[in-house]
Amino acid sequence: MKPSRRTMTSLAAAVALLLPLTASATAAPPSFTYDAIGDSYAAGSGAPDGAAYPEVLNGRMRISLDDFAALPGATAGPSDKGLSSQLGALDEDTDLVTLTIGGNDIPWGATVTQCLALDDAICFGAIAEVEAQIQNQLPAILDSAYADVTNAAPSAHIVVTGYAHLFSPRSGDYTVPLTPEFTMRMSVAEQQAANDAADLLNQVIAERAAAHGFDFVDITKRFDGHGANAKQPWIHGFLPAALGDSFHPDARGYRAYATALTAGISPKDLRG
Repeated sequence: MKPSRRTMTSLAAAVALLLPLTASATAAPPSFTYDAIGDSYAAGSGAPDGAAYPEVLNGRMRISLDDFAALPGATAGPSDKGLSSQLGALDEDTDLVTLTIGGNDIPWGATVTQCLALDDAICFGAIAEVEAQIQNQLPAILDSAYADVTNAAPSAHIVVTGYAHLFSPRSGDYTVPLTPEFTMRMSVAEQQAANDAADLLNQVIAERAAAHGFDFVDITKRFDGHGANAKQPWIHGFLPAALGDSFHPDARGYRAYATALTAGISPKDLRG
């Protein structure tokens, strides 16, 4: 028997109702909008194009890098390269923000270079001054910056990373021959003092991040044995021809950052 017009109409309506259900069942799950901000460690200084940790993280756990606004030289506090210049990358649609910041708000790079060039006593004095700034000045600077990030991305899950130890004291003195007459040197004692200062920096960053409800990812253990003077370094040493890349991770180091972030970010914390 030939189906009636009414039967055909009913079948068509049933198919139309089922189609959205079928489409939704087979559609790919939504991705999470990811914006990366921060300083040279977040920007990937020292590594080839495409090797920065935000770029390595892109695509993992359905994370989709939207804006990569991190900038070498960026500071948490007000400056020509203050973090405020990057906040335009964030908005209400941002699901995830990663942030590495704070190292440029203390004279960290200059202090390490001073330790390389001068004797231990001067190095220890310079590091003590940096540690005082980390304890007394940096917390308020970070509080202001973190509040600005929250305001710019009110619905985002925000993850802050720490900084790596630059040296592996177990590998002995770190030397950089600049000329036949002059070799820069970082003694084992200086290296340990620098690593201790990095631990203090990470501690303060972690404490202020927690106070703002951010997650903190510590990467120091992943770099253990891979400092600038190690047999298998993941961090560049002093590079006279490329000073901006000095004491920054190489591609392996940024992969370690991305791996730490992957382990530290829970998909349930990301808005779906």
